[in-house]
Amino acid sequence: MKEPDDEDTDGGKSDGSKSGRKQSQRASQSASTTKEDDKVLEDATDETFAEAEESFLEEHLEGSSSSLQDDFVESTGGPQYTETPGPAAEESEEEIKKKISPSFFYDYMELVLMPFVTRDSNIPLDLLTLVHSFGYDCRKRANLQLPDSNTVMYIAGNQLILLNLKTKEQMYLRSSSGRGIGVIGVHPDKTYVAVAEKGVFPKIIIYDYPFLRPYRILRDGTDLAYAYVDFNNSGTLLASVGDNPDHTLTIWNWKEEQPILRTKASSQEVFKVTFNPDSEEQLTTSGSGHIKFWEMALTFTGLKLQGSLGRFGKTATTDIEGYMELPDGKVLSGSEWGNMLLWEAGFIKVELCRSISKCCHQGPINQIMLDEGEVITIGSDGYIRIWDFETIDTADTIDDTGLLEIKPINELQVDKNVKLFSMIKMNETGNNIWLAQDANGAIWKLDLSFSNITQDPECLFSFHSGAVEALAVSPLTYLMVTTSLDCSIRIYDFGSRTPLAHVKFKQGGTALAWVPRLVSYTGAQIIVGFEDGVVRILELYDPKGLTIFAGWKKFLDADLHLHYVIKPHTAPVTALAYDRDGEILATGSKDKTVFFFDVEKNYKPIGYITTPGPVCQLIWSTIIHPESTLLILCENGYVLEAPYPTIKEDVEDQHVVSYEIKDMRTKCFHFSSVKSKILRSMEIEKRKKQKELKEKEKEERRKQRAAVMGEDGEQESQGEEEEEEEEEEKPLPEIFIPSTSCHILCGFYSGPRKFWVSLGGYDSGFLYHCELAPYDKSSDITEKKDEPFDFRLIEDTEDNPIQTITFSVNQYMMFCGMQDGAIRVYILSQNDLSLTNMENYWHFTIHDNNYGCIKGISTSFDDRFLVTIGADSNIFVFSIFSEFQLRETTKAKVPSPRLGIETEPIPEDILDPKAYSIENARRKREHDKLMKEVEEIKARKREQLRALRNQFQKLLKMNEELPKHMQLKKTDFDIDSKIRAEINRKTVYEINQVEKALAWKKEKHQLGLRKLQHRFRDSLQSDAIVVHAIQSEHKISSYRLVKPSKYSRYKRESQLEKRTSKLDRFDKEGPGIKDSLKDIGEDMNVPEESIIEKGKQFRPKTLSQIMVENEIEKTRKLVLRAERAQFKIQQRKKEWEELYKSKPADDYEDPKDVQAIKEAQVHMGDFNLKTAPDYKIPEHMRINAAKKEEELEQLDSMTYSKKIHMNKSILSLRDLKVAVIEEIQCLVQELKNIQSTLHISKHVPIPQIPQIHPEEVPEKRFHYNEKTLLAFKQQLMKSKEEKPPQVEQVASIAPGSGFLRLAPGKDGDLTTRDSLSRSSKSFSLSLAVQKIVEFEKADPTDVELEIMKRDEIKHLYMQQYLTNRIQELIVTFDAELRLLRHQKLKLDTQMKLSDLHHLTLFQEILLLKNFEKQENILQERVNSLGKEEQDMQWKINETLKEMEEKKNEIARLQDQEKALYAGFQTALGENNKFENFLMKVLKKKVKRVKKKEVEGDADEDEESDESSEEESSLESGEDESGSEDEVFDDSICPSNCDVGLFELALQLREKRLDIEEALVEEKKIVDNLKKENDMLSKKVRNVATNLNAAEEDLEAYQREKQQQLNELLVVIPLKLHQVEHVVFGEIPSDLSGTLVFSNHSLRQLQERIVQLQEENSKQQKLNKEFQERRKQLIREKRELSKSINKMEETVRQLMISKFGRVIDLEALQTLSVNTTLEELRIKKLRKELLNAKEIKMWEEKIAQVRWELMMKTKEHTKKLHQMNDLCIEKNKLDSQLNTLQNQQGNAFQGLRKADIVAREKVTELIHRQAERIVALKEEIALLRKKGGFILPPIQSAQENR
Repeated sequence: MKEPDDEDTDGGKSDGSKSGRKQSQRASQSASTTKEDDKVLEDATDETFAEAEESFLEEHLEGSSSSLQDDFVESTGGPQYTETPGPAAEESEEEIKKKISPSFFYDYMELVLMPFVTRDSNIPLDLLTLVHSFGYDCRKRANLQLPDSNTVMYIAGNQLILLNLKTKEQMYLRSSSGRGIGVIGVHPDKTYVAVAEKGVFPKIIIYDYPFLRPYRILRDGTDLAYAYVDFNNSGTLLASVGDNPDHTLTIWNWKEEQPILRTKASSQEVFKVTFNPDSEEQLTTSGSGHIKFWEMALTFTGLKLQGSLGRFGKTATTDIEGYMELPDGKVLSGSEWGNMLLWEAGFIKVELCRSISKCCHQGPINQIMLDEGEVITIGSDGYIRIWDFETIDTADTIDDTGLLEIKPINELQVDKNVKLFSMIKMNETGNNIWLAQDANGAIWKLDLSFSNITQDPECLFSFHSGAVEALAVSPLTYLMVTTSLDCSIRIYDFGSRTPLAHVKFKQGGTALAWVPRLVSYTGAQIIVGFEDGVVRILELYDPKGLTIFAGWKKFLDADLHLHYVIKPHTAPVTALAYDRDGEILATGSKDKTVFFFDVEKNYKPIGYITTPGPVCQLIWSTIIHPESTLLILCENGYVLEAPYPTIKEDVEDQHVVSYEIKDMRTKCFHFSSVKSKILRSMEIEKRKKQKELKEKEKEERRKQRAAVMGEDGEQESQGEEEEEEEEEEKPLPEIFIPSTSCHILCGFYSGPRKFWVSLGGYDSGFLYHCELAPYDKSSDITEKKDEPFDFRLIEDTEDNPIQTITFSVNQYMMFCGMQDGAIRVYILSQNDLSLTNMENYWHFTIHDNNYGCIKGISTSFDDRFLVTIGADSNIFVFSIFSEFQLRETTKAKVPSPRLGIETEPIPEDILDPKAYSIENARRKREHDKLMKEVEEIKARKREQLRALRNQFQKLLKMNEELPKHMQLKKTDFDIDSKIRAEINRKTVYEINQVEKALAWKKEKHQLGLRKLQHRFRDSLQSDAIVVHAIQSEHKISSYRLVKPSKYSRYKRESQLEKRTSKLDRFDKEGPGIKDSLKDIGEDMNVPEESIIEKGKQFRPKTLSQIMVENEIEKTRKLVLRAERAQFKIQQRKKEWEELYKSKPADDYEDPKDVQAIKEAQVHMGDFNLKTAPDYKIPEHMRINAAKKEEELEQLDSMTYSKKIHMNKSILSLRDLKVAVIEEIQCLVQELKNIQSTLHISKHVPIPQIPQIHPEEVPEKRFHYNEKTLLAFKQQLMKSKEEKPPQVEQVASIAPGSGFLRLAPGKDGDLTTRDSLSRSSKSFSLSLAVQKIVEFEKADPTDVELEIMKRDEIKHLYMQQYLTNRIQELIVTFDAELRLLRHQKLKLDTQMKLSDLHHLTLFQEILLLKNFEKQENILQERVNSLGKEEQDMQWKINETLKEMEEKKNEIARLQDQEKALYAGFQTALGENNKFENFLMKVLKKKVKRVKKKEVEGDADEDEESDESSEEESSLESGEDESGSEDEVFDDSICPSNCDVGLFELALQLREKRLDIEEALVEEKKIVDNLKKENDMLSKKVRNVATNLNAAEEDLEAYQREKQQQLNELLVVIPLKLHQVEHVVFGEIPSDLSGTLVFSNHSLRQLQERIVQLQEENSKQQKLNKEFQERRKQLIREKRELSKSINKMEETVRQLMISKFGRVIDLEALQTLSVNTTLEELRIKKLRKELLNAKEIKMWEEKIAQVRWELMMKTKEHTKKLHQMNDLCIEKNKLDSQLNTLQNQQGNAFQGLRKADIVAREKVTELIHRQAERIVALKEEIALLRKKGGFILPPIQSAQENR
């Protein structure tokens, strides 16, 4: 184990108690931490500070104590923000507080937690020393840090581990609190490490790096633990946030150990806190269901920490693990479902997802980072995705969903089954390497460069994920095996500290055991239990020992081979144990069974026993026990002892139904809690001792008083004693027994039938010694209550029970693993399993105190190492203190593979977790066998019943054949009448049962009905209502309408509206482009003599360029003459062109006529058919999908409104019918009352009351009862034979359909107010009718007869009135229905047409959408070409302007040259005899040296032989020929020549040369501009061509679209009189060739015919006049042609007279030289120069290669010399050896033949090398000579061979 400041401490034993007291004080009292830290400071200052600094330490201590009090007050919660002290308080504090010296460090050994050792014991502090850690808490947040590129840092329990990536060495920092480490952080400069611990008021310790000295300690930042820490970007501040329960956020000035601000971050769990890298005043915290944005604001009351909680709005609340602050203050966070949330001002601005609404990650996003301008997200799905920062920064919502789809730039899937938790970048220059924390137990090295050489993800380290469940250590070597619920089994060599191998299965491992050597002598087998109840036996071997071909495979150091697999349990296997002889294997499980196997018979199942509770541990008795028994510990407090199971020899078990062993004599112990009794007895003992002490004190006081005061003093003392006795004693603790038994955690045998157990829960704190009672078959286990007979108090384990126990091999030490992750070691006497002495122990916390419960602990086979595993995923290896420490490295030996293991078949594995266990498989087999037998019995019974039934049928037939008086009744056949009643009762019961069974199905169908109604009915605006007439057969139905959807379409802008035609573009651009095009046309006709030559910009020229230019110059002079002659011809051509331009063209049109034609085209009706192939669609008639959708929407809305209006009318008509029926009912009732008073002969027929049809009230269709359902069922049965009728018919004929009838005298649901009012009036009339009261019969009087007659007349009148009223109501309603029906028929016609139009529009929309994409592409192409044409036109204009400027400059230079010659001619005067000489001097071609850039060798300076670029325009041809032939010396002035004129000639020559050079350059520039102009002009023409082609393509595409639209069928209704296309008086059957045309347009065409006839007559008159004019012009033309012919004949005769033949004057004038031949010559010269240059380059390469060959040869020669020296030395040694051998004997005299041959070879090689050296020297000498050629190297004959 390596730790900082790790050194040997003297007096370890004496200091043990002292360190133990320190540890107990830290764990029990939080206030003592300040005192201890002050003491640490004082001790540190004694070692590190000088005397002059002692005063500073005292001041610092005073200031820190006061600050700690203030911080404690602030940490108690409070408002949202925290205020800093006021100015006055700050000044007072500044006087008290002093800064800590930057060179101050704490003492690590004083600060770190030391193991606890009991006082006055001889246990050394270093009893256990941590040597290695194999685990990694991969699920701990931010548990991977990188202090430098070669070291990773992570938390492991109470240790901080620093792992060197290269050497794999580990260094450890221990916790100072002993309660674990919460979180770690690294300073931005990688110079400090922050370790935030856990415990009561934990500390944050800042270590310097890499020395790891405690530099600063931050106190009182939270209550129990820190959740996260983060440095700001500059490293001056530290932010920390606490874990549950306080969640305190603190900002620290960590170098001064002072908190700046403090507040409560949230009431929920906080995961993370970070500073904004771009603004250190801003912070962000995130956690469970929240994110919060903080800002340090300076207000008038001081500095405040203000927090703003992020509001999710419409987005679901989510836990936020990863987030990132953007530079502008926005925050990008992750979510649980994998999308990114962009926060701005406390709200979600936009939610980011991938395309097609896919989530950014499948699962939570755990980290978001910004690296090199790219956003990196890490997800739990194992993916790393790279996003564009600009896209995210500028993201915004585009619709109501709040989602924005973006695409990742790159992505990387690390591997399958990877859950990335955090990632950190390695500081490797030139590489983009990251380290990733995998929550599934790994550390990955990732290359995120995404290039061609990107490395694949590399798994650097692999660990268990989650709690490590079981541990087993080899009995033979330093090997251990672990397993976990992550389905992996791992093999480690803890001697050499290396992991060897791991293997994964489908289910997680729960139990482990190393097969003893009695079973596997090599110690190569491991048995593993899994959570699905399977037990597998694996064989460990070294694969390097396999007999295979070498190099066939790269082997690991170890491998596992599946040897055997069984499934004895149906629940997780919790315990595995071999008996002491290795013959029996026992397996325990949570399924409350223990299974036994015979090991010798290939693990043959013996049987199993059931237990009262889940098994937690199995222990076989040792050799000291007389019998081999199995101790079974159950979780629920039961302990069983099973005897050795009986193995039946050679007995077939096929007939056995189950493996259960029912006759095993198991002993049972049911633990009953005695802790309260123990505590009570301890309290009694304590009080008894206290009482005895008080008695002794009283006796002493009594004796003292008696000696002083005598008898009076005795009496007073007796009175005081009586008063003290009267004081009541406190009650003793009550006896408490928990209602449920506490869990047994572990135990072990102490002797025969005796054992120790450790319990959790209430009974923790003790080890209980128990004894098993003898076997009693009659006792009930469930009612049994047993108590232990002895116990041992375990200090400080009231809430921290012992989880697991193991002993050293010599049983001298007992190792206990505690629930809080601590290790406790008790020193025992030899073989003292009764634990008589447990006073001295060693205690140290190693695993995490919150969730690091020790799951297993074991020692190595030689007691040198101790291994622990915990629920915090950590595996620690300790060395056990020994006086004889072995210094050599220990490495485990992996067992060699068995012979033939590679060819041994692998047993079939059990992969299905639902597979049968061996017991269930056997029971299933027996059950299948039993069921088969039962089915056979049933079949036999069925045959018997069938025979009896046939016999009974025969008896019935015989009974029917008998006479009736002899036939038996059916009841006579009943054996018992009660049987039939019982059958009926059972039938009713079964019906009830069926109803219960079908209740769920009934509910399901009801739910389905509701869903159907919601899907198909709720969306209806109104259902179809059919209203029938009363007397006629007429009826009217409403429209079945669907509710309009709330979907609103976005109006797409028409692409055709964006399109601008070519004419419009020209109009917008103005006349500039037209003028420029005109200028281009004119510029094409510029004479070529105005452009001389095109060249590049001025730069130094090589000799080859000068030679080529000279040839070009000669050719140019010859061409120039021809150009001069051609210039005159061009002038004449221009004149002719101007003349011809004035001549009108044959197709010349008068502008007035053109304007008239345009007006005619605009105003004249054009009825071109859309089906015409040349039809051109006008701009205003072009359509697209958006316009069609708008048109369709308008049609739908119009149709919907009309249908709604009609439905309302029909509904009102239905209500009217209901009111009419109700009124008729009332009238009929009145009519019946009236007829009851009239004689029957005077009755009129009562009208029938109309009925409401089911179609008129469709809402009643969904009201049903049982009769309706039965009728519907009957109808379904009939429908199998007949066609199914409509639903309305079924409802009408159903018996239950009577509910649709309105019973007379009852008010139905459809009663209206009007009908009620009418019914009330008629009812009043009925009340007026007096009923005849029956009295005794008497003859009526005359008055009575008169009254009766009057009443009869009145009743007859009312009868007739009511009948007429009923008829009137019926007729009125029918009339209303017919009128509405007529309107409905018209509307139906319109709706049908609208439906057809709707269909056409929809087809057009589909067609237009298909064309839309390509149309947009064509339109974009037209727009881009138009823009490109504009840009090129602008460039052409700029080029023309520049060309014009350069032409002006050339003219100016030519004028200067002419002025120079004219001035010199004036200076010469007339008749100067040296005029010719001086003119030659002036015009001479002079070689001028030009400065060149050095491109090749710097020392090569070649002069240019370039002659004058251009001759003067005043030089004649004779002077040119003379200057070339004559040679004169212009350096000496001739005698008698004026020296001044001579000097003037020289000066003017220099000026002339300068002018000529400038002229040449300008002409080159002009030539370049012309070529550029030509190129741009060509491009413009090409672009214009392409633009026209694109517009034509667009127009053609429009025509194609129109043609496709034309092919759609459109329905148009016509009347017969509208059809005028008839054949033989009949309408033809095929109307495809007809045209539908409006009458208005037809009338316009007819009127236009008359107008055209009038215009035609006018035009005919004008035509005659123009024909006369034409004849006159023809006559004039004929006369002019005759005069031209005469002139041509005159010219021909002059040519013949002068030249003898007719010649071409233009060809004669332009005849100069064959330009094609000259161009080929120049091309040939250029090619030769280029080839020479290339040859020179290859020669240089050959020389370089030869030089390299020579250097290699020198090197080889040097090595041969060395070899020669070595050979000589070898020969000397051989000679010495031979001499020595000769001295010993003459057996081997003379040289050996091999030596002679070797010497000859070496000599020959030396000669060859010498010849090679001579040849190389000659070659070097030849190469040094200029112009020397290289011969091939000389090769020796040996080389040739």
